[in-house]
Amino acid sequence: MLLAGRRSVREVWITDGLEPSPELDDIERYAMRRRAPVVVVSRGRMEAAARTDSPQGVLAYARPLDEVDLDAACRSGRVPFFLVLDGITDPQNFGALLRSAECAGVTGVVMARHRAVHVTPTVTKVAAGAIEYLEFSMVPGIPTALARLGEHGVTTIGLDAGAPHSVYDVDVDVSGPFALVLGSEHQGLAVLTRRRCSALASIPQRGSMTSLNVAAAGAVACFEFARRRSSA
Repeated sequence: MLLAGRRSVREVWITDGLEPSPELDDIERYAMRRRAPVVVVSRGRMEAAARTDSPQGVLAYARPLDEVDLDAACRSGRVPFFLVLDGITDPQNFGALLRSAECAGVTGVVMARHRAVHVTPTVTKVAAGAIEYLEFSMVPGIPTALARLGEHGVTTIGLDAGAPHSVYDVDVDVSGPFALVLGSEHQGLAVLTRRRCSALASIPQRGSMTSLNVAAAGAVACFEFARRRSSA
């Protein structure tokens, strides 16, 4: 957060008694550059404020992330590479997806305003900084959002275990504006969401397990489509 410089930081807390480390030195240096006071607090106070399991001893109070209008995200000047999430509810999955997506070059995340997990302290921790580099667009419904993306010329591929083609051979041009669509942990893509996608693709399974969880599947697909986009 301090390094990204995307939003203002009001204050940084560090737990009293932490062992000195280069990482803590960096945090204090970046906080000084951002003119954010560093406050040493007790472990109990940190745990009460962090609202996550096993807080790591540092907490920052910052301005909330700005939402980005979906139409504006499509016209931002960068070729869009979106991750569209249709009902992800587990914060661990969501955070892991955001970290993988940012590393793969995803530019923005589209998610429903209701019946889905949003950016929480747990998501922020699991994402390991990725939320500072991604744009987030909240929409009333995913099917309507997919229709809007289509109007902007965005190709949308839904990840579906029953799709006849895999992410490695689906015959769709992903070099331009593109969105990968992932369904919920238990139900996958909703029926109308599936219909609104330009194409569907699966991840081939070679072992005895029948499926990957959504965070692992999303990571595989993000990096495969990133590879195809870079080689186009």
